[in-house]
Parts: sequence; structure tokens; C-alpha cells
Amino acid sequence: MQEANQLDQEFWNKRWENNQTGWDIGMASPAITGYIETYPNKNAAILIPGCGNAHEASWLLQNGFTNITVIDIAPKAVEILKERYANQPEINIILGDFFEHQGQYDLLIEQTFFCAISPNLRPNYVEKAASLLKGGGSIIGLLFSIDFDREGPPFGGQKTAYLSLFEKHFTIKTMEDCYNSIKPRANTELFINLIKG
Repeated sequence: MQEANQLDQEFWNKRWENNQTGWDIGMASPAITGYIETYPNKNAAILIPGCGNAHEASWLLQNGFTNITVIDIAPKAVEILKERYANQPEINIILGDFFEHQGQYDLLIEQTFFCAISPNLRPNYVEKAASLLKGGGSIIGLLFSIDFDREGPPFGGQKTAYLSLFEKHFTIKTMEDCYNSIKPRANTELFINLIKG
């Protein structure tokens, strides 16, 4: 297993420099956009950690959302995003470490960030996400519900472990098999809606 200190800025930036971005599905996840279509507050403060190409941010922008923050640790990823969204003040692009980020958000969108960090950082992720969300704020998105038979990232996991992790800081509104995953990930994802409180 990759140790946390190996999954650092250099590791991820090399992936971007070498175009090794196999996690990128090339579009916003249908499970996430399906949920956001029902989300009423277009001015909600939204955070997308480990955003990569930020397909969800593009979708949010096209659908009238006005307060989107994306953060990634890889300078190359951020450089690409800053070019793409140069004239889009609705999107705040940050080069940085999620675990050091400060802010207050209504919604955190989880799409392949949780599975990219070392599993021993998962309790830190839960605590950090809770600290970044306003009261009643939520994490929505996807978690893998499969144990991979190769060295990560990505790192998999199972629902029972996720429940014990998140329920310390969140009310579990939804954590169920995702019915509208993309085909390559069918039957391997959970859709989550976790409310701080």
C-alpha cells in the first residue's frame, strides 16, 4: 500500500504531467448531477476537493450555480483549470492541500478524492470535512464499495467501515448502492448524502 507521505504533491503532479489520469471519467458523474438537479440553492457555497479536471464544476456553472470552490494539490491540474476558467468568477480555483484548507461551505462534492488518499487519512478526512461544512451542510457523492486487489490508489472499502467512520460527525441520510453509476463502475459504488450534525 502506498504510504500517505508518498501520495504527495509530487506524486499527483507527475500523474498529471504524464497524462496518467485514469480516474477521470471525462464528464460530470450522472449520480452527482442527478442529485444536484434537485438542489434548490444556486448560491450555495460548494467545495470540490481533489477536483482534477473539475467536470462537476463545469456542470454546476452551466446550471446556474454561482459559488464554486475547487481545490487540488497538483500544480499541473490547477494550471489547466485556471486556463479553462479564466473568465469565470463563479469558480474559485485553489492550489492546495484539502487538509489545510479553510472555509465554510454548504455542500462538499465527493468524486474520487476519498479513494485517492491513503486509507489511514480517512478519519482526518471526516473531521476536516465536518469542520469545513456549515451546520446542516452535507457531503454528497460517491464512494467505492469494493476492495481492490491491487495496490492503490484508488483505495476501496466497504459500507460498514464507512458508516463507522462518518457517523461520528454526520447523520447518514443516504449511503446506498448507486443505481446510476457509469458502466465501468456499475455495482462498485455507493451514493452518499451525509449531513453534518
